[in-house]
Amino acid sequence: MRLNSFDEWSPLREVVVGSAENYVSHERELSFDLFFHDNLMHDNAEQRGSGRSEWYYPRLTARRGESGRWHTPVARRYVDELNEDLEGLADTLRSLGVAVHRPLTLPAETAEVTTPAWSASVVPPLNVRDNTLIVGDEIIETSPMIRSRYFETQLLKPLFQDYFRRGARWTVMPRPLMTDASFDLSYAGTATAGGPTEPVEDPRPSPWDVGVEMMFDAAQCLRLGRDIVANVSTEHHALAVTWLERHLEGRFRVHRVHKLSDSHIDSMVLALRPGLLLVRSDAVADALPPALRRWDRIVAPTPRQNNFPRYEADALILTSPFIDLNVLSVDSETVLVNEASPELVRTLEDAKFTVVPVRHRHRRLFGGGFHCFTLDTVRDGGLEDYLT
Repeated sequence: MRLNSFDEWSPLREVVVGSAENYVSHERELSFDLFFHDNLMHDNAEQRGSGRSEWYYPRLTARRGESGRWHTPVARRYVDELNEDLEGLADTLRSLGVAVHRPLTLPAETAEVTTPAWSASVVPPLNVRDNTLIVGDEIIETSPMIRSRYFETQLLKPLFQDYFRRGARWTVMPRPLMTDASFDLSYAGTATAGGPTEPVEDPRPSPWDVGVEMMFDAAQCLRLGRDIVANVSTEHHALAVTWLERHLEGRFRVHRVHKLSDSHIDSMVLALRPGLLLVRSDAVADALPPALRRWDRIVAPTPRQNNFPRYEADALILTSPFIDLNVLSVDSETVLVNEASPELVRTLEDAKFTVVPVRHRHRRLFGGGFHCFTLDTVRDGGLEDYLT
């Protein structure tokens, strides 16, 4: 089918499901720490001094060598179980009549990539929504924010090439040099709707420095037909949204929201159908553009501690407990929800949705839910105006 995806809820026909094959470790360096800043640094006051708790974000201080990098291994059994859960997600989508595509597998020997400015370990194309924005009949590869994911969309190239041959537009945002100077660090000392943050220290000078550059993920966007809501928390986000506004001028309207979270918003707010939002809190809904504040809203229930596995003391927790709000709509009445979140399942069933429970155990270790793991390339919807 031809590429066509304007919104988050119209009937889903084709989708990409990510891959975790050859996921080995998380590499801690500046871009990683900035991207996951709220998750790495947020700490509940009641937990301070009381020891490790998986219910709260860990407070972690990186102990880096001269390279400014260090690695946190990911246990093989968690990767194996994640791949089992991804296969289960793909099978569920197929059973609902959705054509499922998969990215190329990251070769095990591809351990690192190097540019003139830096080197980084490579991670597989798991959260495929992050680096690709689908707007109608156009693929936009966004400017990456994590060095280890700089070339991630290369593993989607065969699929993009096929959509291009069928008539899709295909655009790549300017690629950042991504030195430490490329990042706006100012937000890291301020509060966001996602919680308090702490400063990130010791940016390293480089002969490749050009100042702050555009960097932005597609998961910072909420697609609503003719309208796109984009979360801006840093100067590099703002530069990218300016590019997006100019590029889409006359075709789409881009609405900025500010510091709704440090970056992604699809565990803060999702549109389930025209006129209805799923939100983390009323405060999140109140920070949206005025037209969306008038939509009905379902406030996600507070997750329970026993919804999540417990991990080793040195494991990195990369999402908030609200990660299961990261649902995937198959149509305006049918939603895929993590079976480990019974409170959210009941809430959506009470709202008359058909809920399809799907297993996803280690979402807090790998930084994503069903919306993150998927890229919807074909839906039935079009360039509708839902906001005026």
